Amino acid sequence: MKIETFGNNINPKVIVIGVFHGDEPQGDYLIRKYFSINLATNLLLIPCLNKSGMLNNKRVNSNGVDLNRNFPTKNWVSGDINGDYYGGQNPASELETRFLISIIEKFNPKAILTIHSPYRLVNYDGDAKELADKIASIMEYPVEENIGYPTPGSFGTWAGIENHIPTITLELDENVSLQDMETPVFKVFKMLENY
Repeated sequence: MKIETFGNNINPKVIVIGVFHGDEPQGDYLIRKYFSINLATNLLLIPCLNKSGMLNNKRVNSNGVDLNRNFPTKNWVSGDINGDYYGGQNPASELETRFLISIIEKFNPKAILTIHSPYRLVNYDGDAKELADKIASIMEYPVEENIGYPTPGSFGTWAGIENHIPTITLELDENVSLQDMETPVFKVFKMLENY
């Protein structure tokens, strides 16, 4: 499996990631569209982390693992093997997880943005409140530090809290069309190009 990355900067300061969960495909469309009109981006763009999940319209990958519960955090748990939040047999057991860890270790970004849905909010982990407020202002969404439920093994915990990289989870409103999302999301991307 090949995970595509876009961007022309050899040392990007911000990474943007789409489709952690296969049933949340908005990031793939928005990232690809943005890159198609802005080939000289300073961002490292990963339109679709979870290709198998997106192809099957499932939250989990082809191994039944929720990638957003598979990171090697202090609070990682395996969970229910038959559930939508299964963390895998071991932390970082999945190719997609290891790929993302290697990308972050290689580039050491100043910030990371992941695109999810459907909650219509800006969630953040680590020292990212100021960045979250800027993004929320563009999107006209509320800011929430706590998503409201436990997330053992989450990417935000691994990157934002344990590795001290400001990490934003942009939860898009699933009731707004992708075309209507383009303008505000592209403004967020453009702001991140100069972060």
